Amino acid sequence: MAPAAAPLVEFPLPSTVENIETNFEPFYVLHKAPSRKNSRKTNPCGKLRKKGKLSPSGPNGIENPETEERDDSTLEHLRMEAFELVWSRIETTIKDVLRDTNVKVFDDICRWVYKAFDAIRSSGTPSSSSASRPFPILTRADCKILFTGLVLTKNMEVVDDLLTFEELGYHLKSHRCHVASLSSQELSAKSSIDGCIKSLLRQLLKVTVDSADMFVLASWYREQGYYENPVVVIVEDIERCCGSVLSDFIIMLSEWIVKIPTILIMGVATTIDAPSNVLRSNALQQLCPSKFVLGSPTERMEAVVEAVLLRHCCMFSIGHKVAIFLRKYFLNQDGTLTSFIRAMKIACVQHFSMEPLSFMLARSIVEEENKGFQDGNRALFLEVLSKHASDFLSDSRYPLVEGTGNNVGNVLSELERWQKGWSAVVQCLYQVGKYGKVQLLDLLCEALDPQLFKPITSENSSRLQQGKGVSFSSSCELQYQFSSRKDGYIYQAIRKVRDLPAELLHQLLVSWEKITGCVPEIHEKVKDLLLAFKLGDGKSSEKAIADVSKRHASQKDLFIKYPKPMIEKAESFLSSLVSEHTRPIESVPFHELICFKDVRKLQLV
Repeated sequence: MAPAAAPLVEFPLPSTVENIETNFEPFYVLHKAPSRKNSRKTNPCGKLRKKGKLSPSGPNGIENPETEERDDSTLEHLRMEAFELVWSRIETTIKDVLRDTNVKVFDDICRWVYKAFDAIRSSGTPSSSSASRPFPILTRADCKILFTGLVLTKNMEVVDDLLTFEELGYHLKSHRCHVASLSSQELSAKSSIDGCIKSLLRQLLKVTVDSADMFVLASWYREQGYYENPVVVIVEDIERCCGSVLSDFIIMLSEWIVKIPTILIMGVATTIDAPSNVLRSNALQQLCPSKFVLGSPTERMEAVVEAVLLRHCCMFSIGHKVAIFLRKYFLNQDGTLTSFIRAMKIACVQHFSMEPLSFMLARSIVEEENKGFQDGNRALFLEVLSKHASDFLSDSRYPLVEGTGNNVGNVLSELERWQKGWSAVVQCLYQVGKYGKVQLLDLLCEALDPQLFKPITSENSSRLQQGKGVSFSSSCELQYQFSSRKDGYIYQAIRKVRDLPAELLHQLLVSWEKITGCVPEIHEKVKDLLLAFKLGDGKSSEKAIADVSKRHASQKDLFIKYPKPMIEKAESFLSSLVSEHTRPIESVPFHELICFKDVRKLQLV
């Protein structure tokens, strides 16, 4: 962490993110938000609040500066606590998503490891006398083959590989493998075989030894009775290793293969030909390679975006310009997922630094998990919420909206309800956009653009802008006209519906039914549309469905070539969802509480 003198937040986060974000830690500073006194000075035309509401006054009606400073300090502390909770939730979500995207490949690697282990043991285990000798067993050349898994990561940046191989190591350990990892620094020209052996001993034996002796490792493996489980050595990035050092290391492992059944896994960021470009020919001859391919950085990034920014694991949102910046940043960094996550974390930090009521984002997490705050802190959280909500909501920076009762809890509930509808519709668009190879981040940036969505009811819009008291719920439910562009991603997704064959359209509707389960008003319409699709006319009852099912031997018989109106109905339905539910966050009342949109602050960092 940074020096203690800097006012940094001490994050209770796992080591993974701490390792990859060392260079960014100096930016994780939560400054005090502008005090309410300064806020009033910067809004001279606004509706000023009575001073007596802010803090106890002195004998002459003058504010007590000590009390106001204490209130500001309390709010700052709550924002820091809230940031830790929110980012911890985001980080956990990201790790779970990345683990899920790789789990199939990890399972394949694990099965391959044990097949290779069985093949090594099939040549026989060493006798007690030969095993006790401090040198490798002389055996046939074909028994010295080193089974090697080449994992194609497709990354241009090593930090993404570090995350992947750390998770792979955990996965293999959970399946009783003994795992050690070697970095490119440990296999550099400045290093040597001795350094590699010491690293293996330190990781596997959990002790520091002075001598670099493979016999120590062989003795540990034999004496502990570990012949039922393989030793797996992971080299994280073969292209960054010194070819001669890595070649010597491979030859040494192959010589000890009988006493120490070892399987080698090497990360390859470019092409499958990388080993032949790095290793000597005598080392290549010892390898029996197998290829495994991980998802591309773009695929993993889209999974992260969907979980964090689309499904909103903690209500934190970003504005349109910030989304554009993150997309460009990801592309400019050669598709480095770690840099994208770093930028997103800095955006989160900036939000909690700038927005006085940002501590309210912790409310849903505290209520959902009933933890994160100790009893005293949670009581303080609720007390401060009640004390300051009325003052902040009456500040001129927020629009005057009826139906909230000056209650931040009501505001957040309405925002969460809006978020669920918006998220569900964008996910529905993404499901059909996949058939046209629409990228999620492109679709998200367009869905966040306030310039593409104009309110249909101009009277309500003008009343809202003039602060004449439109209710919060009716404000969120205003229908918006989507200004479609023929080259736009939303337009492409909507038009793609008419190109889908019946079977794919049915699969799409089924996926919509799952996605919209948390939004009843949309879910019921999707169910009706799915029913109409299955029966062809949309007017039949549940009893008719049962009768139709009995008359047909298989569900595939239900897929009839429906007339054009049925396809148009699905397309029209999706278009109506866009108008009714995809109002961008920046045009929703009180969006400042949950949305970071100051792209200039992010660019400066």
